[in-house]
Amino acid sequence: MATRRLLSFSLAGSFLILCLSDAGYAQTFAEDAQYGPVVRAYLGYLKNEQEVVDDRASRHEVTSAYYHRNSNRIRALRQMAMRIARETRNDYLPELEAVSADEFGSLFEQPPRLNALRVGEVFRTTFRYLGVVRSGEVFYVFARLDPYEQSELMARSNKSGAEAQNSAAGLQVSGSKVTRARRVNTP
Repeated sequence: MATRRLLSFSLAGSFLILCLSDAGYAQTFAEDAQYGPVVRAYLGYLKNEQEVVDDRASRHEVTSAYYHRNSNRIRALRQMAMRIARETRNDYLPELEAVSADEFGSLFEQPPRLNALRVGEVFRTTFRYLGVVRSGEVFYVFARLDPYEQSELMARSNKSGAEAQNSAAGLQVSGSKVTRARRVNTP
């Protein structure tokens, strides 16, 4: 009798756990359903990445530190993706990179100073700083600029560099004409 009661309790407990995990999955699915197909696909990609990390950890292929850092990174990327989608109300996400303070060297040859980072600032015409996400640890999230944004930034910097050189040389640019500024002689 006690064995039967224990077995039924065990089955009921297993059923409850299964229902709760299905409810959690359904809640995540319902949250993701508010986004467009591109954002949902990215969130699905992050879910798959988490499953890979979980699988590797269950087989003891990775250390617990590796597992926790990558799980936190995935959570940080998810939070930033949902924040971007909510704020822009657009079904577009840039390629996102989340790095901790000790991983800045993986993105930059000469890493910027952490206290000098400003949201929206562009580094090396490659990354735009989006902000900090605290997910178990602090991650700095960057968006990789697409090739069109990069070429536009380079064209603007070349144009402003040429304007600075022209003004230093005393040249004025008007449309396609380049003229030298008049000299003013003072007696």
